[in-house]
Amino acid sequence: MKDYEIKTILSTNRKEKPATNQLEFGKHYTDHMFMLDYTEEKGWFNPRIIPYAPIELDPAAKVFHYGQTVFEGLKAYRTSDGRIFLFRPEQNFKRLNESNARLCIPPIDEDLALAALKKLLTVDQEWIPQAKGMSLYIRPFIISTEPNLGLSPSKSYHFMIILSPVGSYYEEGINPVKIAVEEQYIRAVAGGTGEAKTGGNYASSLIAQEKAEKMGYSQVLWLDGKEHKYIEEVGSMNIFFKINGEVITPALNGSILKGITRDSIIQLLKHWNVPLVERKISIDEMYEAFKDGSLEEAFGTGTAAVISPIGEFSWKNEKLVLNEGKIGKLTKALYETLTGIQTGLEPDPFGWRIQV
Repeated sequence: MKDYEIKTILSTNRKEKPATNQLEFGKHYTDHMFMLDYTEEKGWFNPRIIPYAPIELDPAAKVFHYGQTVFEGLKAYRTSDGRIFLFRPEQNFKRLNESNARLCIPPIDEDLALAALKKLLTVDQEWIPQAKGMSLYIRPFIISTEPNLGLSPSKSYHFMIILSPVGSYYEEGINPVKIAVEEQYIRAVAGGTGEAKTGGNYASSLIAQEKAEKMGYSQVLWLDGKEHKYIEEVGSMNIFFKINGEVITPALNGSILKGITRDSIIQLLKHWNVPLVERKISIDEMYEAFKDGSLEEAFGTGTAAVISPIGEFSWKNEKLVLNEGKIGKLTKALYETLTGIQTGLEPDPFGWRIQV
């Protein structure tokens, strides 16, 4: 990798680190952040690590008015002997550029982004938790900053990386979560921005998420936007079903996020010779499989939660409880193996782990 010159200004006012039992997801931030600027004249320039602090933007910055922004999410892990690992970070920066293309944002240098992340992790390495199940969440993102209310792509941007020590994404931990099937609202359609990681996708999902939480459910299961019958994904995860010994996950169709954890699980299942298919699956097919007992397990995959077993669905005022609300055998094996690879406890036959 090219040796990039990244200016570093260290904080003189270090924060008190939270206790590991106080690590809620996305509530605490490290002492430093990475920043990179873009203008039409200069391109991307001035890579720097600076103290974590608020940023100043013009009230007319396009990000506030037209939502031209993209983001990513990945994690850093500390092993019991003190090593620091990243999990497939090059895929995150590749996907960031795919989102950039959809949102008319200039592509970033993926090698520079990875070099900057490694340097930032080295600077803030004391913030990476070592306790089991904990990690340092990494949020790279790009915002449009041109102060212009004309509806057109921005001519200036900030690319930033911030870090946050986290515990489990869900209060339930690895215990099965409850998912409500959304019957009213639409998340995305093919040709839209559903396969990009952009803020508007998540803003439009909040009303359904709020409704589900009031019902006592952790997440929403979205159906397709055209026929409203085919399963797409959960709010923060891709989804998998084990039916009659075969694992089924919705095929990527232009409105489903190309999950990196999803791809890792697919590769792991193939490595284990577990029958697997990527195809359309309707909510009716899932319901019938539940009714006849062939729906053995269901789980979600994503960076934040890694793998979340699903213990219950709510659909048409009916509760569909799987495995008596307990984690399935395959789901547990996948979780233990993938988190073991991420944290250095398991062999990594795929070359996914990168040491910082």
